[in-house]
Amino acid sequence: MSRRKYQRRIGKRRYKRMFVLSTEGTVTEPGYFKMFNNDTTVLHVKVIKNKGSGPITVLREMKRFLREASLRDDDEAWLVIDKDNWTESQLTTMFNWSISDSRYGLAVSNPRFEYWLLLHFEEGNKISSPNNCSDRLKRYLPNYDKVIQPDKMIPGISEAIRRAKIKDTPPCIDWPRNTGTTVYRLIKSLRKTENR
Repeated sequence: MSRRKYQRRIGKRRYKRMFVLSTEGTVTEPGYFKMFNNDTTVLHVKVIKNKGSGPITVLREMKRFLREASLRDDDEAWLVIDKDNWTESQLTTMFNWSISDSRYGLAVSNPRFEYWLLLHFEEGNKISSPNNCSDRLKRYLPNYDKVIQPDKMIPGISEAIRRAKIKDTPPCIDWPRNTGTTVYRLIKSLRKTENR
């Protein structure tokens, strides 16, 4: 009688690709990007909690995080900021960091992140001020107060990407000088990972 050879099955565990985001906002942006975390994807979105606001703080917190936790080759680190009234010098510092490594990115919304949210519902034309942007968003989210409602946002993601790309023609190299957003570039990368 021959003995059966026992072979232990080794399961393959899929590595969750990590996206590290350092955001200017402490409520809206983290709430929005958490929509991309779930049990069925190979994606993990880690939003850094910032102590303060402004692009330099966002960059400082990202650098601190990356000193303590290294990125794998497939991971990405993104700075997510508003154009607001930040100087060219401040924005250039952020941009230069984003091009220093192929795993880094910069997502800028002009005038603010709510513009990206607005694109989930409409074309986003004729935005005259940051407040005008928020007021227009409230047409679609009447109770909007910085808190994200995933059920309202998820259906419009593809349209928001399409609309943002149209506004970004030809694609800006660094950040939108006029009303627009490059957040769609980050979202495309997130969704590409979701569909693996």
